[in-house]
Amino acid sequence: MKKPGPDHPITVEPAAETVTVVFNGKTVARSSQTLKMQEARYAPVYYIPLADVDRAVMAKTAHRSYCPYKGHASYYTVTVGIESAENAVWAYEEPYEAVAAIAGHVAFYPDRVDSLTAG
Repeated sequence: MKKPGPDHPITVEPAAETVTVVFNGKTVARSSQTLKMQEARYAPVYYIPLADVDRAVMAKTAHRSYCPYKGHASYYTVTVGIESAENAVWAYEEPYEAVAAIAGHVAFYPDRVDSLTAG
């Protein structure tokens, strides 16, 4: 486990915007309680509370990954109608202490959904 610091800063703050995710023409997530993570020089990532996600369109996959700063991630495929986006969503179910706020939240890959908008 690595801790964020000057060489790899990570901040998690409430997003000022409402975040909406659309897949195959359907709104699959919409929240004004989203968290915005800024990690090092990467693009910001929006973590949406599970309560604001249509969980009926998500199916957990066997795919897993590991980040030394955040922990182990689980992945989900999103399916609406006949369209699916494999491993389009991820979650840190037991994130490390430095990013504990993202527990109970999921993030979407913007390039695997129709749109992910903040505003």
